[in-house]
Amino acid sequence: MNDPTPRDDRFGLRTYLTPEEAKEFHKLFMTSFLGFTAVAVVAHLLVWMWRPWL
Repeated sequence: MNDPTPRDDRFGLRTYLTPEEAKEFHKLFMTSFLGFTAVAVVAHLLVWMWRPWL
């Protein structure tokens, strides 16, 4: 039987991403996560220096 939808290299359930797109998204996600974490650590250190909570 002929499949009406062509088969491509997208994988996973409901991801709709090619492996290259998934790698690009992962790189952007990790960069954003590490940036957010760095800002949070700096903010916590500044607040700790201002008013130690322990």
